[in-house]
Amino acid sequence: MTVKDAGKDSGFRIRVERDLRDKFIQMCRAKDRPAAQVIRDFMRQYIEDNAVENAAKKDKRQS
Repeated sequence: MTVKDAGKDSGFRIRVERDLRDKFIQMCRAKDRPAAQVIRDFMRQYIEDNAVENAAKKDKRQS
């Protein structure tokens, strides 16, 4: 494991349409951002955006 990969201990493999992948990679390159970093950012934002909603559903079930 390199210093760059420190803290990253799991892989994630998904299947997407080739056109979607190609456009995504092209956009990442245009913005000089690694595609993996952009995906990690999306994942973190999705978790943050949905944490309150999920907590509310959990509280409602426990009531």
